[in-house]
Amino acid sequence: MTPHFLPTLVNPPFGDPGVYVDFQFARRAILFDLGEIHRLGPRKILRLSDVCISHTHIDHFIGFDLMLRIMLGRDMALRLFGPPGILSQVEHRLASYSWNLIQSYPTEFVITVTELHPDGSGVRARFSSRRVFARENVEKLRFSDGVIQEEENLRLRATFLEHSIPCLAYAFEEKLHVNFMKNHLEELGLPVGPWLSEVKRAVLRGEPDDTVITASLPGQSEGRRLTIGQLKEKVLQVVPGEKIAYVTDTAFTPDNRRRIVELARGADYLFIEAVFLNVDAERARERAHLTARQAGELAREAGAARVIPFHFSPRHLGAEDELRREVAEAFEGRGR
Repeated sequence: MTPHFLPTLVNPPFGDPGVYVDFQFARRAILFDLGEIHRLGPRKILRLSDVCISHTHIDHFIGFDLMLRIMLGRDMALRLFGPPGILSQVEHRLASYSWNLIQSYPTEFVITVTELHPDGSGVRARFSSRRVFARENVEKLRFSDGVIQEEENLRLRATFLEHSIPCLAYAFEEKLHVNFMKNHLEELGLPVGPWLSEVKRAVLRGEPDDTVITASLPGQSEGRRLTIGQLKEKVLQVVPGEKIAYVTDTAFTPDNRRRIVELARGADYLFIEAVFLNVDAERARERAHLTARQAGELAREAGAARVIPFHFSPRHLGAEDELRREVAEAFEGRGR
């Protein structure tokens, strides 16, 4: 299966938390957390369509200013999601600068901020450079089953975790993964072209197998008529989509454990904090963080295909291999 998304840590595991999800076949990316982001560089930052903030401790939000500086002066629209208070925090960050020249810019940069609440409600507002980033278009929202953003073939979920303050964990899901086998297209004399996008949209909409699609053929006005069922049999691969989960800054409590496992169930990639070694489990409990062993146990319980630990404590500098070993042993069921 050709992956459509490439998730990577923004920083090494002892650095600020963050995961960058690059869309392989579109000029787009999603970012989980907004700490130190210099390593991404302007080109990657400018691909961002959505930024998902877990909470606004400084190591998860300090990158806002760099992102703003790079995006300013361009026609761009960015969606930002975050916990209670995020609307005021973004508003205050924007208001901390003098914008007396911005209305002369020929471009418009818009940030749409969605503030999520533990009861499933939310508030959304828009900040536009054309109006000096004044809060506007405020609307109250209600979210079902943790789904905070839904597109034709993509879904973004969130769940609240306890970290002495509310902290969000996220899961990014591709609903279905549709691949075309080019060698089979060639065998049937079918060309690559815009008609394949029509096929993909029909499959994602759940059109029945007897739905007829016309394949455009070079030099022919009528094209070739095929059903979706024929295409599924000969040239299409339709399988469950990719899933990427992001979990950080959370206490190892029964409720948090249940929520993490539900959110990350069956994930292809689970990015999860592993702040302390198991010997420091009591310190982890006091700081409302996970140990490496706990991270591995959660990944195993969720049935994740792979686990990527991060957010290692500086007190364990020099013990990275040990942290990774504790995660791996617990993930493989060898941790006790």
